[in-house]
Amino acid sequence: MPRFPLFSLALNCAMLAGLSCCGSLGNSGYLYQTAGAANDHIMLVAKNPVTFGYERLQALSIRHPDLAAFIQQQGLPRYYAETKNSGDSYFILYYPKNRQAFACRSMPNSAQKVEFSGPYPITHNELATLRKLEVGTG
Repeated sequence: MPRFPLFSLALNCAMLAGLSCCGSLGNSGYLYQTAGAANDHIMLVAKNPVTFGYERLQALSIRHPDLAAFIQQQGLPRYYAETKNSGDSYFILYYPKNRQAFACRSMPNSAQKVEFSGPYPITHNELATLRKLEVGTG
């Protein structure tokens, strides 16, 4: 009888360890399934109501800890764009209140590392285009 609780405890620990691995696998699946919808698009980033841009950026932040640290330092961008070129992934984070944008690049041979550049000024025309994304969302 005393062995059963130990077996049960070991089984529960093994199941918990297996479930914790699923988070990163689920994140990879989400990123893969939504890549087509995100590629070459500018997305609104909002927590409430939650937008696709917010969910996608959160998932990318799990895959790229450098991106998560950048967002923690700079704050959540209002808009976000994503594109790919020659295997590299590019992200643009827009902060219209500061009229600034940052460019990020993730390379396939170091998928977790992200290079950042900027800030770059957001022009009046770019700002007008970004604000049009919010029409009809609220």
